[in-house]
Amino acid sequence: MDQLNTYLYIAAILFAIGVFGVMTRRNGIAVLMGVELILNAANINFVAFSRFGGMNFDGHIFGLLIIVLAAAEAAVALAIVINIYNNLNTINVDEASMIKE
Repeated sequence: MDQLNTYLYIAAILFAIGVFGVMTRRNGIAVLMGVELILNAANINFVAFSRFGGMNFDGHIFGLLIIVLAAAEAAVALAIVINIYNNLNTINVDEASMIKE
């Protein structure tokens, strides 16, 4: 039996794992994976509230918008990480401040 609480718990767990990944990782790819988890948690919330709120399609439309945003974010962020790797031979985001020099 579907309940809204189940979806909200799953989204909260995904969000917490994503925030933990963004805040504790120094690897650029791991930070991007954390951001993707955060976006997917928001996606689950939008679709769950749309499903249990009378089945209007606003949540689904916002979900598709988040998927497009995540794809664009991944493309731009991976280009930045590749640029950092080409200049510094590392993907450590803490050393990215050396690019200013």
